[in-house]
Amino acid sequence: MDNGTGTGTDNGTDTSRDSRREALAGAAGCAVAGAGAAAGMLVWAPYARRGILGGFEGEAEWDVLWQGLPVMTLGGVAAALGGLYLVRGKWRRALGFAALLAAVAVLGVTFQVLEGPPSPCGPSC
Repeated sequence: MDNGTGTGTDNGTDTSRDSRREALAGAAGCAVAGAGAAAGMLVWAPYARRGILGGFEGEAEWDVLWQGLPVMTLGGVAAALGGLYLVRGKWRRALGFAALLAAVAVLGVTFQVLEGPPSPCGPSC
């Protein structure tokens, strides 16, 4: 509606609606990133338990924690945010997160993040 000044009164409600929509999208992105990080840690947890507590002669393998936890957490976040942007139709951002996920996967394979500790009796067990 026009209030006589030549400007409509709906402009204020449009900007507040847009800011609420952006705030909701930001909150959803944070929630999805947190869920992705938690999922990455949950996938990594069985391997970590074997690696940290099941080392050779009961000795802890702390490299499993220092290498595996960041890689799996970052991978979970990248996968979750890539999926969120894919659902929202933002293809370039989704492709960026897919590239990040691929780089994290290469890093994980290189450092053998999900391998766990070596078997005490060798590969013949």
